[in-house]
Amino acid sequence: MKAIVQDRYGSADVLELRDIDVPVIGENDVLVRVHAAAAGPDVWHIMTGKPYMARPVLGFRRPKVPVRGWDVAGTVEAVGANITRFVPGDEVLGVAEGSFAEYAIAPADKVVRKPARLSFEQAAALPISGVTALQAVRKADVKPGQDVLVIGAAGGVGTLLVQIAKAFGGRVTGVSSTSKLDLVRSIGADDVVDYTLQDFTDGSRRWDVILDTAGRRPLRQLRRALSPKGTLVVVGGDGGGRWTGGFFRGMLRGPLVSLFVGQKLGGLNSKTTLEDLQAVADLIEAGTVTPVVDRTFQLVEAPDAIRYLAQGHPGGKVVIDVG
Repeated sequence: MKAIVQDRYGSADVLELRDIDVPVIGENDVLVRVHAAAAGPDVWHIMTGKPYMARPVLGFRRPKVPVRGWDVAGTVEAVGANITRFVPGDEVLGVAEGSFAEYAIAPADKVVRKPARLSFEQAAALPISGVTALQAVRKADVKPGQDVLVIGAAGGVGTLLVQIAKAFGGRVTGVSSTSKLDLVRSIGADDVVDYTLQDFTDGSRRWDVILDTAGRRPLRQLRRALSPKGTLVVVGGDGGGRWTGGFFRGMLRGPLVSLFVGQKLGGLNSKTTLEDLQAVADLIEAGTVTPVVDRTFQLVEAPDAIRYLAQGHPGGKVVIDVG
């Protein structure tokens, strides 16, 4: 089968299209014929091996798993001996290591049936970003009527945060650049802020909840935009240095500062579970949430997809069309 493989850490130049063996299925696994996969910050972090603190998990000198990709949407090709939830031909979405390939192995508890209203490209944009967004909204304990600020509202996670926070009853303000404001409005934001023109952290306005996917503003700035008893959830590990990335700000410094102020400040360490993956799929089926796809690349163009991702802020998710 054809797959996007890397033998060393580095830029997108280390990614190569190769012929490799089809992975061997385990008794608790599902073999997925991949139709589409998604390119997100997770792929970039593994490709570059940054932040360095993640290398004990990723691999010290090179990635332990050479094939890139996590999010997957496709059809079930085969199932392990212990699997009864799926049969060959089922259309699914989920998380599979090495999804930038014609076939990928997914643990059965990381896969759910694809909602019929989604294309495979839309479905590939959903698993990791959707679960992350759901868990962030839950961690912030968004309640009906609360004012919610989503920073990075036009991104792969941000577009889902806006919609899920709305589904929980929040009044959502989305922060994005000028060119993405119409997109943020179109997915249901009650208000928008153009960060290139307005400093929303100047203290003139405050929100009950801030969900920050951009990862670069200091806590002291974000606290000025947060109500005295408000909640900040830093989503993702972007920003920061090459050693810790954004981990220090959200997971360490935020909880420490919270001990001395009335605000709750913290980061999200999301983990894909079957329950939450199904909950996101249910929101899709209900018509409450729709993934946003910015651009689609062919499998051979995967390095270009990562370069495009690294250039700026896509409007939604970048997707790899495998076929």
